[in-house]
Amino acid sequence: MQHNVMSLVGGAAMRSFPELAPVVELPNRPRVQRKSSILKVDFGATELRIGQVRASVLSFLNLHMYGELFVNFLRARKSTFIDRLNWSVPQADGMEFDQYDTPQCRWIIIHEYGEVLGGVRLMPTTARCGIYSYMLRDAQKGLLDAIPTDVLFFEAPVSDLIWEATRLFIAEDVPAVRRLEVQALLMEAMCMAAKDCNASQVIGIVPAVWSRWLRRIDLDAVPVGPKFTIDGTVSQAALFRP
Repeated sequence: MQHNVMSLVGGAAMRSFPELAPVVELPNRPRVQRKSSILKVDFGATELRIGQVRASVLSFLNLHMYGELFVNFLRARKSTFIDRLNWSVPQADGMEFDQYDTPQCRWIIIHEYGEVLGGVRLMPTTARCGIYSYMLRDAQKGLLDAIPTDVLFFEAPVSDLIWEATRLFIAEDVPAVRRLEVQALLMEAMCMAAKDCNASQVIGIVPAVWSRWLRRIDLDAVPVGPKFTIDGTVSQAALFRP
C-alpha cells in the first residue's frame, strides 16, 4: 500500500498516496467531521456515501452490479502506478493488475459519477494462489524482487483476523480542497470492509510519513518494518486497527 519521508518522496508519489506522518496533535485544526451515510445494496454489500461521492466495496460476486467501475479502477491504477510512479508492474489493455487481484480480494473504490477518485485492495493473510500468498509474506519469502525480505520486524502473520491492504492511491486530478474528504472516506471504507470480513487488524505498505489527517479521522497505525524504496518511492510496513 505505500511510502515515505517528505523530503525523499517525489511529487507524483505524494499526490498519489495519503500522506501518513508521525501522529501529532494540531491544536488549531479540528478533526475531520465524517458525514458519510451508509447505503445498502444487493448481495449483502454496503457502500459509504458523502453527497455523490461513493465508497463501494467490490468483490467477484458483485462486479456485475457496477458496470465498468472495476475496469476504470484498474485503469486508474495504471495511471497512478505505471504512468506517474513508473512502477514495473503488469498491465494489459490500459489496466494495471498483478497476481493478487483474485476472487479472494475486496476492492474499495471511491468514485463519483463513474470517475475513480481513489482506491485500495484488501487481501486476507490466509490467501493462497499457486506459489503466492499475500504481498508482505511473499516479499519476506523472497518471491518479490521489488520488496526486501526484511520488510517486517517479525514473521508475516497468517490469520483470519488480519487482512493486507495494497495499491492504495488517490487520483492525481482530485483537487486539493477535496483530497482530505476523499482520503477520509477511503480509509473509513477500508475499515468498514475489513470489519465486514471479520478482520481486527489491517497490515500493509504505506507512505512512511504518518499523516496528520490520520489522527483527525481517529485511525490508529504503527510502523512494523524498516523504510525501503520501491522504484524511487520510500515505503514502510504499518499495522492498522480498524
